Amino acid sequence: MSAQFPLFAAEPVWSVAALTHFVRELFDSNSQMQDLSVEGEVSNLTRSTAGHLYFTLRDAQAALSCVVWRADAQQLARQPINGDQVVAFGSVSVYEQTGRYQLYATSVQLAGLGERLRQLEELKRRLAAEGLFDAGRKRALPAMPRHIALVTSPRGAAVSDMRRVLARRWPLALVSLLPAVVQGDSAPDEIVAALQAANRKQPDVILLARGGGAIEDLWAFNDERVVRAIVASAAPVVTGVGHETDVTLADFAADVRAATPSVAAELATPNQYDVRQQLDRSSARLNSLMRGALTHHNAALLDALRMLQALSPRAQLRATAARLQGLQVRLQRGLQSRLQLQRAHLDRMQQLLLTLGPAPTLARGYAIVTHAGVVVRQAQAVPPPAQVQVRLAQGSFTAEVQEITATGG
Repeated sequence: MSAQFPLFAAEPVWSVAALTHFVRELFDSNSQMQDLSVEGEVSNLTRSTAGHLYFTLRDAQAALSCVVWRADAQQLARQPINGDQVVAFGSVSVYEQTGRYQLYATSVQLAGLGERLRQLEELKRRLAAEGLFDAGRKRALPAMPRHIALVTSPRGAAVSDMRRVLARRWPLALVSLLPAVVQGDSAPDEIVAALQAANRKQPDVILLARGGGAIEDLWAFNDERVVRAIVASAAPVVTGVGHETDVTLADFAADVRAATPSVAAELATPNQYDVRQQLDRSSARLNSLMRGALTHHNAALLDALRMLQALSPRAQLRATAARLQGLQVRLQRGLQSRLQLQRAHLDRMQQLLLTLGPAPTLARGYAIVTHAGVVVRQAQAVPPPAQVQVRLAQGSFTAEVQEITATGG
């Protein structure tokens, strides 16, 4: 045997490490081994204490070891389980410590999901071209909503989480639940119907939410009918679908997208304690302004009082009152004097009237004859047989004119 060794001496001798490293470089330098997708069934799945995933992809003819590092594993929309038929995307290399080649995967999706994702991307581009995702059409949320509508499953954790947040942050709002199935074939129609029913209640804001799940569990929120119902909503819509890393077409169409249902409830409401503090600050500021205004007006009033006292019209009023009193005395005296003159004149007129009146004439034996209320001065004014009234100094009588006798002038 020893005689045969010189036959091999002319060939290079590789160390295990060098050969394994060389093979690894062959994999790493081959572009076909980078960014490739492999389909198979998951088996032997384990998770290390550090959070890395290790499993085997199998088909009928072969098996392939796979690794998903913790950072990538945390980003998976759905954690794989044994028996899943999946498509793993990553790069093939060699793990030198064991000399085993394996797939270092960055994502793992259920088989058949790739085509659905392609169709989803196409639908996203088409709806975006229509402007359904434009930021310009998104509406601001009301600062203090009075009525909040919840569109979600009545039995999921999402509705409990949202109610708890709403009760803590803004208990003044009326909360209406519009139940809908949020997973499965019937989910899109039920979500659309619930959104339409919510709008008939005329809420200030609508929360469309569901808890986390695999990407296929959230697929109803990628349905075109749901997207268009969100856009058509009269009330602004806040979506809280799945976990923070889950993004659906409903999120693009919503007025506000929240990472979770609980965050959706927070974004849709103010914090009552913040509002109370703001009211307290406003009240304190208003009180301060009122006190300042009162102080200013009181000072202005005091200045006006001092000015009035300096320019007091009391002396002028007293002088004017004295003048008025003097004028009143003069007026009374003038009226009394005028009244006495008028009375004396009246007495003279009465005396003259007595002198010139008919009474003295009648007393001397004369009479006053009237016909039809008119004093008769000419005999011809009374055609016979007219009746005349004759007034004497003592009484009167009625006489009948039988004949008129003409007298000379």
